[in-house]
Amino acid sequence: MAAKTLETLNTPAVLVDLDIVHRNIDRFQAYADAHGLKVRPHIKTHKLPAIAEMQLKAGAIGITCQKVSEAEAMIEGSPQIRDVLITYNILGAEKLEHLAALARKVTLSVVADNEVIIDGLSSTFASQPAPLSVLVECNTGADRCGVATPEAAAALAQRIAKAPGLVFGGLMTYPPVNGAAAVETFMSRAKALIEAAGIAVPVITSGGTPSMMHAADAPVTTEYRPGTYVYNDRSLVARGVCSWDDCALTVLATVVSVPAANRAIIDAGSKTLTSDLLGLSGYGHVLGRDDIAIDQLSEEHGRLVTEGPINLKVGDKLRIVPNHACVVTNMVDAVTVLEKGGISGVWPVAARGRIV
Repeated sequence: MAAKTLETLNTPAVLVDLDIVHRNIDRFQAYADAHGLKVRPHIKTHKLPAIAEMQLKAGAIGITCQKVSEAEAMIEGSPQIRDVLITYNILGAEKLEHLAALARKVTLSVVADNEVIIDGLSSTFASQPAPLSVLVECNTGADRCGVATPEAAAALAQRIAKAPGLVFGGLMTYPPVNGAAAVETFMSRAKALIEAAGIAVPVITSGGTPSMMHAADAPVTTEYRPGTYVYNDRSLVARGVCSWDDCALTVLATVVSVPAANRAIIDAGSKTLTSDLLGLSGYGHVLGRDDIAIDQLSEEHGRLVTEGPINLKVGDKLRIVPNHACVVTNMVDAVTVLEKGGISGVWPVAARGRIV
């Protein structure tokens, strides 16, 4: 069988250009190194042990995962992954059982923003051979999880420090875009309060790709957790964070119908491109065709429209930068890997569907 090319590849296909991936990894690692920040990338974007290994080789101290099962898949997939932070409130006996098993394999940390989570972790780890490191999650403006005040963070830190089977590991936040000033104010106050109680604050971890090149604007931060930066996507181009040339993940789609002069249909719909808008209009950017809008998705079709003639024919292949790369990764069993412009392999997405 002849080697696959982009022209003969079955579509829709998710492509990952490793040359761009390396460049994206190196860019932020260089920034972090220059500012004395440790890097702990969030792997929810790629869910691939091989790319995590690239990040570790470049200088990352470990990885961030969002779910216990996601961490399990990454650890199973690479002997190099030995330091994991799970940035999610972990609740429930089954999850805690799996968490305890993970802690016996790697250096593990988790977060908590309430006493129920802390008590559940303590009840599990009080009987384990080593204590679990728990960071207090803080709300510095994104208004998702996290304690609301530095005083609340200090109270939870003391609760963790006293809990059997646990040790206080530090402070964690996912701030809003351009939220470095809020991170600095909140975390500096929380750190001072916790240290005044005689407890050390070994780690202050922040994250978010959109503001990653301003991470050092909050010098209280000791480590940073970028995720989407490894691939980038249309939402980040729209924010001015990167260019189309920095987008490592694209969706290769085929035109299957041209029912009107200004309209074409591709074989990639919401099950491939994701219906996430992230404040944008349309569902992706067709590389090389700024005049095309992907204005509608059904499950298996995407509709392309233009104001003038669309100049496409059935069988044409297009590469699309999705709005949100992280979701696209989780919708496919494997990605097609590119190097030096050609196909170099197909990688199973190890942590695909690991959402518990």
